[in-house]
Amino acid sequence: MECEGARRARRDRVADQPTAVWLDSIAATQGIPNSATHRAMGLAEHLDQALVQAAGQPMVVQIVIYNLPGRNCGRMASDGELGPSDLPRYKTEFIDPIAEILGRPAYANLRIVTVIEPDSLPNLVTSTGSRVSATPLCNTMLANGGYLNGVGYALAKLGALPNVSNYLDVSHHGIIGWADDLASTVDVLAQAARASGSTMATVRGFVTNTANYAALREPFIPMTDPYRFSRWVDFNQFNDELTFAQGMRIQLAGAGFAPSIGFLVDTSRNGWGGPTRPVGPSRSTDPNTFVDESRIDRRISKTNYCNQAGAGLGERPTAAPADGIHAYAWIKPPGESDGPSAMIPEMAFDRMCDPTYTGAPRATDTRTGALPGAPAAGAWFPAQFQQLMQNAYPPL
Repeated sequence: MECEGARRARRDRVADQPTAVWLDSIAATQGIPNSATHRAMGLAEHLDQALVQAAGQPMVVQIVIYNLPGRNCGRMASDGELGPSDLPRYKTEFIDPIAEILGRPAYANLRIVTVIEPDSLPNLVTSTGSRVSATPLCNTMLANGGYLNGVGYALAKLGALPNVSNYLDVSHHGIIGWADDLASTVDVLAQAARASGSTMATVRGFVTNTANYAALREPFIPMTDPYRFSRWVDFNQFNDELTFAQGMRIQLAGAGFAPSIGFLVDTSRNGWGGPTRPVGPSRSTDPNTFVDESRIDRRISKTNYCNQAGAGLGERPTAAPADGIHAYAWIKPPGESDGPSAMIPEMAFDRMCDPTYTGAPRATDTRTGALPGAPAAGAWFPAQFQQLMQNAYPPL
């Protein structure tokens, strides 16, 4: 058993890593006293602290804008406060106050990176129509244009500030990596970038794997026949986040985005280290067995997203680590829960956070892979944090 001294040393190596500030409600912009999710400070207070930490030196502040009307297509652990027709409130009560705060002269020397609305635009491709993952609310948001116009407004308003760089969320390779889905998502992103007064010039880049667990690299699995046809890869063009981001970047530039665009990759929880991490390729001649024994990502399914058992901290935040990649970043603060593992009275409950649930869509094995004992979304989850440190890769 690990001693307390070793655990403390690991915590110290994590403590100084930068993470993003999530603005996930109207109240969060001003601060939420006695917040159960440890986000009591308002945006201005975070920026004031950044100025103190910067001490006159360059400082990057990462902010997640996360409060679209009909957010996340109504999936319970991360649905929001605004209904599908609340676009006017989103503009005037959420985006406008954020823009006003970011535009204050006191913060002009801070470099602000905004991650714009995770779990939104790709859902218009993967969770609409007759798809098994479709939801009525996603179909509504596709029909009423709320996601496109909300994202476009945020891009235009925040992109007008000279010290703000906007990054659009693109989900991850396990959701949109197939050729048709990728092409459709690129089209939706381009539409949003031209909506509500925005232009493609307001987009500095894109973010993949936000608050997710997809491996950065899968070094032991060739993306050739027969492995691409295995259960795990499932005919996808990509099998890890680095090749996905680099490949999608080419398509986005071809759709009219600036050649200088690049990607952020959220590596906060995709390390997958520890004793079960493969050290080389399998020797099996069966493609499915070969892939399962060789893969870094140990999830039951690539579509599982809640408090995943076995996950570890990934690459530490790093600028310009690879071609086309602006940074590896910890967008999701490690140790914050994705959602409760059991129903909490008067709180939305996503069964994908329930370790006993066996109805996960888009998966051959329908177990969720979620950890037990998880608190509400955004609340501190000590057991998960300990696991993330133990399974960090590179190790702490």
